[in-house]
Amino acid sequence: MTGLAERISLERDERGGVTVHLDGAPQSHVQLDDPTVLVFEYVQHLALAIDTCAPAPAPERLAVTHVGGGGLTLPRWVEATRPGSPQIVLEPNVALTELVRRELPLPRRHRIRVRAQDGLTGIRGLGTDSAQVLVTDAYAEGRIPAELSSAAYVREVARVLQPGGTALWNLADEPGMRYTARVLATIGAALPHLALIATHEVLKRRRFGNSVVVASARPLPEDELRREVARANLPTGLRTGTDLVRVIAGARPLDDAGLPSPPAPDASGWRVV
Repeated sequence: MTGLAERISLERDERGGVTVHLDGAPQSHVQLDDPTVLVFEYVQHLALAIDTCAPAPAPERLAVTHVGGGGLTLPRWVEATRPGSPQIVLEPNVALTELVRRELPLPRRHRIRVRAQDGLTGIRGLGTDSAQVLVTDAYAEGRIPAELSSAAYVREVARVLQPGGTALWNLADEPGMRYTARVLATIGAALPHLALIATHEVLKRRRFGNSVVVASARPLPEDELRREVARANLPTGLRTGTDLVRVIAGARPLDDAGLPSPPAPDASGWRVV
């Protein structure tokens, strides 16, 4: 079906799931009858990081801010696992939000509030120490906007996080991971404790793909992260400590202008043989 703009569409599958497409590319997947079902690998990694690193374990409530809304998959998961959690979603695409609200309604008595703002503008308007978890998962025309990797944005994220809070970024990059390395160097200047989660193929630099950055002002529970990554449904790896230093080595932190992520290749360019 076609949404409120030609570039937005919903595709339903035989299992009751719905994939949201933007410009023909899958953007998010929603399982209305069970929001704990997460199909996209990077969303599974975001959820794993929240479960492992968040200040409050399930089923305690979490104050979560999401930069990027899409089908509201992760906010639905947070609500399902930690009912009543206050959540703010910054999503500037009003047509997308209206379509999702109408066709993929949110659960009753949720506390998910969607604001029609871009990430940097919205974050600047949030109170200091207002989020326990802050997730950045936003794309425009298939790329992460430059502002969401900028030093200015990272400083605002660090300000909004509560002491001991956790910030997460979903990054997409080419096999060389040069963009990821620069973003990690930028984040580390404000939130020095870092980890990187991705499938083995992405971490071994064999294909274009997504990785999840976990960042905090406090030490991360690396042993617990390693155990949960080992239990992941997909072959998943973790980079911390000296392994992560090797990823970042030589990378120049980004300035306040930031840098957009590399464009995704066509299907034939996703793997390095």
